[in-house]
Amino acid sequence: MSVLLVMILFFTTAFVHDSVQQSPDYLDEPLDWRNRSASHRDGQDDRLHRHGHAKRSVDDFSDDERHIYALTLDPDSKFKLSWTPDFQRQQVKLHVDISHSAPQSWFALGFSDRGDWPGADLCIGWEDWKGSLVVQDAHVDVSGIIHVDEHHNDCRRASYSRRQDGLASLEFVRSFDTCHRLQEEKDYLIEDGTVHVVYASGPGPLYRINGVSPSDDDVGFQRTRLLKPPTGQQHQKTNDPLHALLIANVQLNIPAQETTYYCRVVRLPQQFIRKHHVVQFEAAIQEGRESLVHHMEVFHCEAPPDETIPEYRGPCTDPNRPESTRVCKRVLAAWAYGAGPFRYPPEAGLPIGGPEFNPYIMLEVHYNNPTIRGDWVDSSGVRLWYTNHLRQYDAGVMELGLEYTDKMAIPPGQESFTLTGYCLPQCTAVSLPKTGITIFGSQLHTHLLGYRVVTQHFRAEDGMELAELDRDNHYSTHYQEIRLLANPVKVFPGDALLTTCWFDTTDKLNVSLGGFSISDEMCVNYVHYFPRINLEVCKSSVSWQALRNYFQFVNEWDKQPTSPSNGVSDNYHAIEWTRLRAETLRDYYSMAPISMQCNQSSGERFPGNWEGLASPGLPLPLPDTRNNVKPCESRDDTQDEYVPD
Repeated sequence: MSVLLVMILFFTTAFVHDSVQQSPDYLDEPLDWRNRSASHRDGQDDRLHRHGHAKRSVDDFSDDERHIYALTLDPDSKFKLSWTPDFQRQQVKLHVDISHSAPQSWFALGFSDRGDWPGADLCIGWEDWKGSLVVQDAHVDVSGIIHVDEHHNDCRRASYSRRQDGLASLEFVRSFDTCHRLQEEKDYLIEDGTVHVVYASGPGPLYRINGVSPSDDDVGFQRTRLLKPPTGQQHQKTNDPLHALLIANVQLNIPAQETTYYCRVVRLPQQFIRKHHVVQFEAAIQEGRESLVHHMEVFHCEAPPDETIPEYRGPCTDPNRPESTRVCKRVLAAWAYGAGPFRYPPEAGLPIGGPEFNPYIMLEVHYNNPTIRGDWVDSSGVRLWYTNHLRQYDAGVMELGLEYTDKMAIPPGQESFTLTGYCLPQCTAVSLPKTGITIFGSQLHTHLLGYRVVTQHFRAEDGMELAELDRDNHYSTHYQEIRLLANPVKVFPGDALLTTCWFDTTDKLNVSLGGFSISDEMCVNYVHYFPRINLEVCKSSVSWQALRNYFQFVNEWDKQPTSPSNGVSDNYHAIEWTRLRAETLRDYYSMAPISMQCNQSSGERFPGNWEGLASPGLPLPLPDTRNNVKPCESRDDTQDEYVPD
C-alpha cells in the first residue's frame, strides 16, 4: 500500500504445406431444401447439387425444432453427445451414444473448470460384477481418482443401457446449478459461455466404481456451449430469395501434425459487384471430419475496391505468404467446434459486395489432429446464405476492449492478472446516433493466456451498471464463435462499455505484451450490431505520458533498469517481475490516464482529444456473475418434470 501511495504522490506531480487441387474458388448455389446439408460426403461435394432457385422464409432457417444440439467428443468418433437445454426448469438433458467400437463397460460424462480430469464433476454409467447397469453421481479428486458422491445424486432421470448390436448409451438430466455449496463434493455450475465437457471410459465389469483411476489415454474433453439460446427465434416473415455461397478447401491434404492453420484467399463472383446481405452463416463440414475441423473464420480483405489480392492457398503462418494478404483481417463469419448456424435478426443483414467493397475474402481453418494422422483429406468450409433483397439495416462490427499495442503488459508468474479496455462516454457521445444502436452478437477474444472475458455496460449519465453485454467465465481461445445474444442490447450516446480479461501467466518466464502475434495478447470483443455507423473501433490503452512516468518511477524508486531511451517492449522486459511489482502495475493501469482509439471506418479518429483521458470511476466486474442461471433461492426444485422430446 505504501508503494502505491508513493506512486500516487509521484504521478500527481508528473502528469495530469500442403497441396490443393485446382477447383472453383467458391460456389454460388441456389437454396434447395431437399439437399441442404452441413456436411459433404467423400467424393460427393454437395456444391454439385443444383436444383433451381427456391424462395423460402427466414423462418425456415432453424435447427432441430426441439433445439437438440450435438457434437462428437473424441477423435475416433466413438462417443457422440447430444443435449437439450431447458431454460424454464434450469436444467439440461444429456445423451451420449457409445459405438460398438468402444466395448468398455463404464463411461463417464461431466464437466470441469478447464477440461482437467482432476476436479471433474461426473455422472458415470457402469456395469457391476453381477451384470447390473447403474448410474452414479461422482467427482474426481486431485489425484485423478473417482469418488461416488455419498450425500446427493444430481444425475436425475438417469439410465445406462446396452443393445445387442453393441451400442451403449448414457442419459441423464442435470440442473444448471445443483445449489450444493457447503458439502465436500462441490458441483460444477453450468453457465452460459464455454463449457469444458469431460469424458472417460474403461473396462469392466467392476466391483465398484469408487477408487477407479483411468489412464490419460482413456480421458478427454471437448469445449462447447451447452446453454445455447433457443434456435426457434421469432422472425418476421419474408419471401427473400436466398442463395448460398460456399467458401471451402477442396481435397486438402492435412499435414501429420497436431495443429494446422490453413488460409485460402478467393475472389467473390461477379454478381457481388452489387451489394447483398448475408442473413446466416454455418459450417459445411465434410462427413467424417467433424473432429478434425476445430474452428473456421471468414475475413474480408480491407483494401481499395480495385486492388488485386493474391489468391493465396497455404499455411497461414507460412513465411512466404504474400504480405498483401495481411489486409484480410476483418471478421465476416466465425464458427467453432460444436456451434450451430448464426442467424442475423430480421431487421439487418451483413453487407457484402458493392462498388466500394474489395471483392477478396479469406477462409482460415484450424485443423486439430491430435493423433498425428497423415491420411486426412478435407473439403470443409463455411456457407454464407445471402440475398439481394436488402434488409432495413446494414449490420456492422465494432471492436471493443484494448488496443493492439505493447503498451499493455502482463507480468509472468501470475495466476490471475486483469486488464480492462474502455469505450468511454466521450466516444459514444460523438459517434452514436441519438436513437442508439442494437448489439445482437458478440465474439469475445484473447490469445493463449486469457481464461475469462466480460463486457460491462454503463449508462454514464447516472453511473448505473446495466446488464452485462456478454461474459464467458471459462473462455478458451481454442473455442471462438460469434454468439447471438439472447437479449439484444441497446446502446445510446454517452454509454460506456468496459471489456475486462483475466490472464494466467503461471507458466511464463517473461512478460507478455499486447500485439497481433499469437504469442502476444489481446483483450477484445467484436460486437455485431445495427444500424451500421461510422464507429469501427472503440478501444483504449494506457496513455503514452502515463507509461513514460511509470518507467521513470520504477527506475528511480525501485532501481529497475528502465530508460527513456529504450522502447516500450525493452523497458517491460528489463523489469525483474515480482508479485508486488505485478500488483503495482495492475493498480496503476486502473488509475492511469487513458489513450482512446475512437476510430472511424476510414481509420481516422473522430474529432476530439483522445489522449490523457481520465480513467472512469466505474466498478470492475466480479468473476462469479451467473448470466442466465437463476439463483438457488429463486428456483422451484420441486418442478422436476422435463419437457418431453
